[in-house]
Amino acid sequence: MKKIIYSLLLFFCIGSINAQQTPADKQTKAYSIEGATAHLGNGKVIENSLLIFSEGKLTFVGSALQKIARQGTVINASGKHVYPGFIAANATLGLVEIDAVKASDDQREIGTMNPHIRSLIAYNAESKVVESMRPNGVLMAQVTPRGGLLSGTSSVVQLDAWNWEDAAIKVDDGIHMNWPTSFTSGRWWLGEDPALKPDPKYGEKLNNLKSYFEDAKLYLAGNKEKKHLPFQATEGLFNGTKKLYVHVDGQKEITDAIQLLKKVGIDNLVIVDADGADKVADLLVKNNIPVILPRPHRNPDNEDDAYDTTYTIAKTLTDKGVVVSLGMDGQMERMNTRNLPFYAGTFAAFGLDKEVALQLITLNTAKVLGIDSFTGSLEVGKDATLFISSGDALEMIGNQISDAFIQGRKISLETHQTTLWKRYSNKYKTK
Repeated sequence: MKKIIYSLLLFFCIGSINAQQTPADKQTKAYSIEGATAHLGNGKVIENSLLIFSEGKLTFVGSALQKIARQGTVINASGKHVYPGFIAANATLGLVEIDAVKASDDQREIGTMNPHIRSLIAYNAESKVVESMRPNGVLMAQVTPRGGLLSGTSSVVQLDAWNWEDAAIKVDDGIHMNWPTSFTSGRWWLGEDPALKPDPKYGEKLNNLKSYFEDAKLYLAGNKEKKHLPFQATEGLFNGTKKLYVHVDGQKEITDAIQLLKKVGIDNLVIVDADGADKVADLLVKNNIPVILPRPHRNPDNEDDAYDTTYTIAKTLTDKGVVVSLGMDGQMERMNTRNLPFYAGTFAAFGLDKEVALQLITLNTAKVLGIDSFTGSLEVGKDATLFISSGDALEMIGNQISDAFIQGRKISLETHQTTLWKRYSNKYKTK
């Protein structure tokens, strides 16, 4: 019996050492931040600003020169910068901890048509990966499933919580679809020609998708005596309460996706990844469809693309009137999500105005995810989800955060990485 008790004590001790920093308590006292350059996230900048927030909401955003009484704890941020919390769209944060450990990987479900699968209930609020996002200003994320044709349903979370219920700020915001490609290649490992060629089954795949949605509409219009969870989950797509995030690349594929989905009655669309979207920008604007671009630090997909296409596409689409957001995808995406502000900074380095680049990870993302009514910019009445940086938060050197708040709660910026850094800094410091 004693051995069991000792084992349990050891287990809980280890667990407490490895656990995420304790989430902050609900805001009970007001804060006033004065003197900083405030980047509001909507394209506006206030020099020598004053921000006041209480009970989790911003109550004043303006110039520090205005005669208004400071409230609560006053933070002198002269020479520093204030930003709204960054939002990572199309992320798998909290769904995978260690790639090599299958039990910690919850980003996809078996099967191809899973609109009813909810990523939120698999979200691990105590993930060490999630914890490491906050020191770079990434304070919110869209937790997105992967795999299949219809991957499942995403939700939006804030990154300082006890569990997924506490974390959720928008539940089941949309369903994610992986659109088929119109090209295929041979299996080189079997001696087949690896060159790309038109997929003869592409048309058949589109017909199958069309039939699936038409069957779902028929089910929803019927008596529903027999439960069909996947079809039930699509109801929001047809009445407009849920968005369909279409992960698609290629000019032809994007065009086909818009035409087919609108034909079956799905109008609330978002194009994700969007390679080739610059070639169909007019179609996107006409149908009021935003895009979520992947990180720019990658090679162009097509041989005839300009060498810097992935760096300039945000400006190209923005100039044509498309609402552009920045998300995550690809190899090591979870760890790379912490670099979200620097990806936005790269777009700025290739022609996009710096404050517009900031919008890609603040207000624009909030608009795309449907949470702009309460977050995404520093405006009176919105959540006090923000941080103070010593310099330009879109640059690695400037992104040095001293204070961060989520819904007015002053959160910890300590992580297992900062703990190790301090530990070994002390060990090897010069005497």
